[in-house]
Amino acid sequence: MEFIKPGININIIGKRYIAFAFSLILILVSLGSLIIHRGPNYGIDFAGGTIIQIKCEKPVTIKNIKAGLGELGLEGSAVQQFGEKGDNEFLVHTNQTLITDKGFSEQIQSAVEKSTGAGIEIRRIEMVGPQVGKDLQEKALFALFYTLLFITIYISGRFELKWVLSGVMALALIGAVYFFSIFDVSIPFLIAVALIVTLILFWQLGLKYAMGAVVALLHDVTITIGIFSVLDIEFTLPIIAALLTIIGYSLNDTIIVYDRIRENLKRYNRLGIDEIINKSINETLSRTILTSLTTLIVLFSLFFLGGDIIHDFSLALIVGVIVGTYSSVYVASPILLFLQEEKGGGSVAATAG
Repeated sequence: MEFIKPGININIIGKRYIAFAFSLILILVSLGSLIIHRGPNYGIDFAGGTIIQIKCEKPVTIKNIKAGLGELGLEGSAVQQFGEKGDNEFLVHTNQTLITDKGFSEQIQSAVEKSTGAGIEIRRIEMVGPQVGKDLQEKALFALFYTLLFITIYISGRFELKWVLSGVMALALIGAVYFFSIFDVSIPFLIAVALIVTLILFWQLGLKYAMGAVVALLHDVTITIGIFSVLDIEFTLPIIAALLTIIGYSLNDTIIVYDRIRENLKRYNRLGIDEIINKSINETLSRTILTSLTTLIVLFSLFFLGGDIIHDFSLALIVGVIVGTYSSVYVASPILLFLQEEKGGGSVAATAG
C-alpha cells in the first residue's frame, strides 16, 4: 500500500531550520514548565505517601471530603475526581506514609461519611515509603540513561563500524556515573551531566549517526515529559514504561531512514549529501506515516475506551508516537546533515561502503 506516491520530492531538508526552531520552542516550554513546577508531578511511585480511593453512594463535594480528612490530621491531602463524574469516585493523595490497616480504613470511612452525609466505600489504599520512592526515581533515571547508551553502541556499530570505540566510551561513562553515585551526588544532576558529556564525545569522535539518533530521542523524551508537566499529570512507573517504549518506537523509525540514506549513498554518489538525505526521507515517508497512523488508531482506542488505569499511559504513548515520528523526519536526519557540514564531507559517505 502506497500512502504517498513514489517519486515525491518534498523539500524536508530545506525546512530544517524551521523545524529546529519549532523543536527548540517545544523544548524550552517543556524545560520552563519543569523548572516552574520543580520537576515532574511525581506520583506515589516516586514521591512516596499514601493513595486512598473512595466511592460515594451519592454526589458529594471535594470540600466536604477534605473536611472529613482534616479530622484525622490529613488537612493537606489532595483530593481529585476519579473516573466519570457520575461514578462519585475520588482519589485522596497524601504525602504522609500512613499505617494502612483495617482500623485506619474504618476511621477514614467513618470520618468522610460524617462530613459528607453519604455512604462511603474504601476501594483501595496504597502506601509507598519515601525511601522506596527515591530509589524508584533513581532506578527510572538509570534505566533511561543506560538505554540511550546501549543504543549508541548499536547505532555506531551498525552505521559507522565503530563498535569498540562506542563500547569503550559507553562503559567509561557507566563506570563514571556509578562511581560518583556512591558519593551521594544528585542522580538527576549526575545523569544530565553524563548525557551532555556523551554528546560532546560524539561530536569530537565523529559519531554522527549515533549523535543524530540520541539527540532525536532526547528531544522526544524531553517534550513528552514537558507536556505531562504542562498538563500537571502525575508521573508514575507506567509513564517510565511508556517513555522506554517511545524510545524504541522512535529509534525504529530513525533506523529505517538511516538505512535508506546508507543505501542511497552507494546508489547516487554524484548527488550532494543534502539531496541524498532528502531523497531518503521522501522514499521512507509513506512507510513512516502509515506505521504511525495504525499505531495511533490503537492508542486512541486505549485512551478513550481503556479506562482510567491506562489513561495516562496511553496519553504518553500518543504524544511520544507523534513527536517521535516528527523527530525521525525533521530532527535525526537533519542533525546528521548538520554534523556532516560542520565536520567535513567525507565520513558519512565513507561508512556507506
